[in-house]
Amino acid sequence: MVTRPGQKPETIGTIRNERIVEKLVEAEKVKGRSLWQDAAGRFTRNRAAVAALVTLLAVVIFTLLGPFIAQWSNEEIDWARMGDIAGQGGPSIETGHYFGLDEVGRDLFARTIQATQTSLIVGVIGALMAVIIGTLYGAISGFVGGWVDNLMMRTVDILIAVPYMFIIILLMVMFERSFLMLFVGIGVVSWLEMSRIVRGQTLSLKHREFIEAAQAAGVGWFTIVRRHILPNLMGVVVVYATLLVPQMILVESFISFLGLGVQEPNTSLGALISKGASTIIYGTIWQLAWPLVFFLLTIISLFFIGDGLRDALDPKER
Repeated sequence: MVTRPGQKPETIGTIRNERIVEKLVEAEKVKGRSLWQDAAGRFTRNRAAVAALVTLLAVVIFTLLGPFIAQWSNEEIDWARMGDIAGQGGPSIETGHYFGLDEVGRDLFARTIQATQTSLIVGVIGALMAVIIGTLYGAISGFVGGWVDNLMMRTVDILIAVPYMFIIILLMVMFERSFLMLFVGIGVVSWLEMSRIVRGQTLSLKHREFIEAAQAAGVGWFTIVRRHILPNLMGVVVVYATLLVPQMILVESFISFLGLGVQEPNTSLGALISKGASTIIYGTIWQLAWPLVFFLLTIISLFFIGDGLRDALDPKER
């Protein structure tokens, strides 16, 4: 050990120990970040996506707290004002009809709350059905391969060739027009595109080293799909699920616009927009404006959120 004149060896050792401690402290301060933490940081820097998320939360809060603010129920008729809907049925704070009256004298504020709740429920449940069925179907098809993959994908191709709206309308006409049949009709066709996307991602994963190591260890194919394939598909699934919700709302709204969707006394945004469009010639523009505003806010917000999640989870695709 080389020392300077007048410097003790113990002093050099102490300085080295202090430097090692300082480096350890600095290394402790630098913490690793997971993929989801990085994605959250990129998402929060996307102003459009954050604004859309705030808007969607405001719509959800409106549907939750709105019933406590409404002074009329969604089925109660204001007999005093229904005689002249065009002249007296507009929005009025004094009478408690914040959004005005509908074509038969019911409170449009309460009806809009109910319609927004219905559309959101249909969108979320429809997207959830598509994600669960499509993800499992596509992952199994892509991982197993061979004739099983060919059979499963040719089935998907045949179903996609049939217009999905025709299938839904046919089911709604032939069977009972209810929430259950609406979910069944949407669920029958909504998972097809999801299965194709998941299959493609599974094909890119099945030859990775960790999958081959699991196969060499004798792990069964279903366990590999459940433990290794599905967790690595979460980014794609989350993004596509976010984009599926507005698609499900659009499908339900179109069916309700045709009069085949949600039936009275229930309602949805599509049904309210349909009725508002049919009565606008009488000057009752609020009957179309309010449901349309909440419909556009919900749809546009979901699309921006989905776009922000796509950029956050896979920034290379920007």
